[in-house]
Amino acid sequence: MPGTPSLKALLQLMRADKPIGTLLLLWPTLWALWIAAGGVPDLSLLVIFILGTFLMRSAGCVINDLADRHWDGSVQRTRQRPLVTGAVTVRQARIVFVLLLAAAFCLVLLTNPLTVKLSFVGAALAAIYPFTKRFTHFPQVVLGAAFSFGIPMAFSAQTNSLPPQLWLIYAANLLWTVAYDTKYAMVDRDDDLEVGIKSTAVFFGEHDRLMVGLFQLGFLVGMLLVGAAFGLGLWYYLGLAAAAVLCGYHQYLIRERDRQACFRAFLHNNWVGAAIFLGLVLDFALSGNP
Repeated sequence: MPGTPSLKALLQLMRADKPIGTLLLLWPTLWALWIAAGGVPDLSLLVIFILGTFLMRSAGCVINDLADRHWDGSVQRTRQRPLVTGAVTVRQARIVFVLLLAAAFCLVLLTNPLTVKLSFVGAALAAIYPFTKRFTHFPQVVLGAAFSFGIPMAFSAQTNSLPPQLWLIYAANLLWTVAYDTKYAMVDRDDDLEVGIKSTAVFFGEHDRLMVGLFQLGFLVGMLLVGAAFGLGLWYYLGLAAAAVLCGYHQYLIRERDRQACFRAFLHNNWVGAAIFLGLVLDFALSGNP
């Protein structure tokens, strides 16, 4: 009988020691909550979505490691993951996954029926994503669809409706996700080629920087359209301008495709999301946006 896994191993399985994924999932959800509420959202919803983001990102990491456990030992970045080292068994990981999903579902039950219905779609996308690496070079698109699903859920929870304009935020965020996760995939590309894992970084090859730049441009244009659609003001556009400068810096970081530099560029996307969020907060607080 395998022993009980250590708390450290469980936290590593959930990536609690690496909050970047939670932050990248949280920023667009917060954008949506602020826009939907026209300022500070309901406190209860803010708590629900922050906790739910952590739980769903953790569940996504667990299912990802379960799906990739036969490959992770051959990839430099992932060979010390708990399922590879045996610190957590497959059965234990499955139990953790179910518990995380159950906890997240309990949270969403505190919202409204429309949000509950949407949560099933979001959970399905999160569960499907890890397996798409076997069949398509564009798993980053599926990840983008999953990482963007907090946006319609935020609108539905705050307003009990799904205004058509929210899909501009969804589309822009999907493009941003593909951009930063392609940088992430550039870190593993050599290993992925050896073991047969598909990714946008593998597919784009020597055109990877160009494609990342085009996805970044699409994201920024999309967020400009978001500003126009929701009547946002100067502070929002200043935050978006700061995000554009940061995207340019990321192009500089990945210029030589160095693994560590690409990883730094990926991590630095946290500040892109934060800059846009800060712009939104200031815009609603200072510009008199309704």
